[in-house]
Amino acid sequence: MMYLTRLVTTVALMTGVATVAALGQPSLPAQAITCTNPASGATWQIRIDYDRARVDSNPARIGATEISWHDAKDGGNYTLDRRSGRLTVIMASSTGGYFLHDRCRLPP
Repeated sequence: MMYLTRLVTTVALMTGVATVAALGQPSLPAQAITCTNPASGATWQIRIDYDRARVDSNPARIGATEISWHDAKDGGNYTLDRRSGRLTVIMASSTGGYFLHDRCRLPP
């Protein structure tokens, strides 16, 4: 009986610690961010879901200074600098590929 009591107490404490840890992490709402191609002036939006670590529908690596993802539809590899709003797009191709440098308006 004493073993069962200790087990229940341990599980309860671990659950409480996990709950506090989960609650301690600030949850950021998904954000739509407008990006611009400075050469053409074309604009579009990307949607960043911080809780699910996704940009649009693509899995993303979200770090303190940058967010990166691969878009399977266009084959591009994207890196967004979270401080400056610079968006670098790398498009691979059989002829060597190319880079695009765009700007995104980040929320304050």
